[in-house]
Amino acid sequence: MYPSHYKYTTDHQWVDVSTGRIGVTHRAQHLLGAVVHIVLPQQGSLLTKGQPFSTIETCDAILELPAPVSGEVLAVNTPLNHRPDTVNANPHESWIVAVRLHPEHANALLNVADYMKLLALHSLGAGSRAAHIRTYMREGT
Repeated sequence: MYPSHYKYTTDHQWVDVSTGRIGVTHRAQHLLGAVVHIVLPQQGSLLTKGQPFSTIETCDAILELPAPVSGEVLAVNTPLNHRPDTVNANPHESWIVAVRLHPEHANALLNVADYMKLLALHSLGAGSRAAHIRTYMREGT
């Protein structure tokens, strides 16, 4: 389910180091619920690690995604404007942006084994999906 060649963040995003593509994980889309709208950054804009770069709207909430790495946006997945639900259907293929990634940025990201350990530590408790995803996406727990 989780591609082994991707790197992962504690706030449930993936980075394909070979292409610079960034998206949300299966876990994130599960916690989010039905994605109804995505605000995409502009090609050529600069991402700063930890700062919001995209907004995802669901039936329950509007959530800002923190950039997992810093870099220039080389491409934007504009089909998500018309089909944001592809994030739910194919989260590991539905990239949001592609960035010019510096190789050292990958060192701070989790490999799939470490990400799976993180998932094992966290299980859904009581409360809404929106409350859980806000916790995951903003605090990285």
